[in-house]
Amino acid sequence: MRDPENNGNTIIDFKLPGNFITDEEDLEIAACRILHELTGLKNIYLKQLWVFGSPSRISKERDIKWLRETTGLPIERVVTVAYYSLIKIGESQEDLVSKNDALWVKLNDISDLALDHFEILQKGLKTLRSRLQNEPVGFELLPKKFTIRQLQNLYEIILGRDLDNRNFRKKILKAQYLVPTIDKEKEVAHKPARLFMFDKQIYEKAEMRELGFQF
Repeated sequence: MRDPENNGNTIIDFKLPGNFITDEEDLEIAACRILHELTGLKNIYLKQLWVFGSPSRISKERDIKWLRETTGLPIERVVTVAYYSLIKIGESQEDLVSKNDALWVKLNDISDLALDHFEILQKGLKTLRSRLQNEPVGFELLPKKFTIRQLQNLYEIILGRDLDNRNFRKKILKAQYLVPTIDKEKEVAHKPARLFMFDKQIYEKAEMRELGFQF
């Protein structure tokens, strides 16, 4: 989210989106509400990340001033319970995103953020990379039917590095819950690849629930 007092175009002028919890809300409910207000989306992947409560996390006078003027409260300290969600950007409601003075930004374009939000962002990325290799979280960002190449592209983007194509296919195709369909790609210039689906029921019934794909 952009600092409304700053008209600059640099990424340092931005903060991660968030809001205050009401007296009547549970943490999870508040997180879902805030995400819905920002994107219009409901019932999507949402997990608690970490609690950030260092007394020094709000040390810049500019940040303190912004918090006080935004909330109308004599804030001296803020404890943040951070959540992260996996969102298909195309499904979010852009009018709500714009209304909240927010925007989508490429991760590699971010070098700093207000408050300690860059630290929160890095913690979220580290957590996602770890879970990607041990839980089926990546399928939240893919269409219902996908190719192995699409799946590998997703892993490479999140992990931030290239993966050996043969090794990836060998490991991923061992998963019983990665189910091949009779369908293939359409309207492609190359030989159409087979489409696969993630079967959540098979995954949940498996004795070894972890993916265990350490790439």
